[in-house]
Amino acid sequence: MGGLALEGGILDWAAAAGPVGWLLIVLSLVSLALIASKTLQIMPAAGGGAGRLAAAEAWARGDRAAAEAALAGADRPADRVATGLIADLAAGLPPERAAAHAEARGAEALSRLSSQLRSLDVIALSAPLLGLLGTVIGMISSFQSLEAAGGAANAAVLAGGIWTALLTTAMGLVVAIPAGAAAALLSARVERAAGEIEDAARQLLSAEAERAAARGAT
Repeated sequence: MGGLALEGGILDWAAAAGPVGWLLIVLSLVSLALIASKTLQIMPAAGGGAGRLAAAEAWARGDRAAAEAALAGADRPADRVATGLIADLAAGLPPERAAAHAEARGAEALSRLSSQLRSLDVIALSAPLLGLLGTVIGMISSFQSLEAAGGAANAAVLAGGIWTALLTTAMGLVVAIPAGAAAALLSARVERAAGEIEDAARQLLSAEAERAAARGAT
């Protein structure tokens, strides 16, 4: 049985591992789909700090057109927050209200980025436990077979259950390790995007304060 499974594909492994193996196959497919979709969404979400800094510097000079041009075509969360903040300030909103609007926009963007990352964490946690469950089931099967054989220490009697036990353990780890690593890396990228949102708002609000001070001095 072991040789056949190793020579076959992943479906042969699942068949050899039993119901737990099929469940781990489903989890692996869900995990891969989540990793692919969230990577495409999250990885481009950070960066572009030079454009936002240029926009803040232009806003401090009172050059709205240059500030908007510095952010033109940029679609990162921090860029959208900065664009919205410029629009609010240009519309005459007090800085406190404009900052509250920016905070709400940033929270909404981060919520979209973070969605379903928890699912990867759950998969990374549950897959090894399912593998352990398969291990326990396999060992129970082995000892049941040993008991049915009258206690004879026959390796052939134990081989089937031990194979299932080892296979489910390995499958659980194979599913869990990429899911856990991807969740950690993507969460770090989301945290970077959150920091950039905060920096963009702070830079523009500081620029607005400089602009107001310059107007008051004239």
